[in-house]
Amino acid sequence: MSHPALDRLVSARQLKAEPRNDAETQRMLALARSRLRDAGLGAVSVEGRFTSAYNVAHTTVLAALRWHGYRSENRYIVFQCLTHAFGWPAQRWRVLDVAHRKRNLAEYEGNLEVERSTIDELSALVSELISDVEALIGQRAGGS
Repeated sequence: MSHPALDRLVSARQLKAEPRNDAETQRMLALARSRLRDAGLGAVSVEGRFTSAYNVAHTTVLAALRWHGYRSENRYIVFQCLTHAFGWPAQRWRVLDVAHRKRNLAEYEGNLEVERSTIDELSALVSELISDVEALIGQRAGGS
C-alpha cells in the first residue's frame, strides 16, 4: 500500500521502499510487547524503564513502516511517520519526539533526567501505539 507522504520521504532518501515483510513485522511487535513489560517492572531503574519504553516506541513504529513496505535507518524520522501511517496528530507523536531527544542526551552526553510519571505516560502511549499497529495488521489481514 503506497502512501504519497511516505513516498516523498523515499524520494528524499529519508525512508527506503521495500516489500512488506509480515514475519519481520510480527517479530518486531513481539519484541515491543516484551520491552513494554520490562518498562513496567518496578525493580528496574528509572533509566532502564525509560529506555525500554522508548525502544518499544521505536520498534513499534518500525514494525508499522515495515508492514506498509518501508524501512527507516533514521531514528528521528520514524516518529514523524506516525502522522502518515496512522493519522496520529502531532501532539501524540511529539511525546515520542521528546523521548527521542531525552534518549539522545542519555546516549551521547550521559544525561538522563526523567521522572516515573514521564515513563508512565510514555508507556501508556506506546501501549496505544502497539494496539494501533495490531489493528492495522488485523484490518489488512481481515480485508484481504
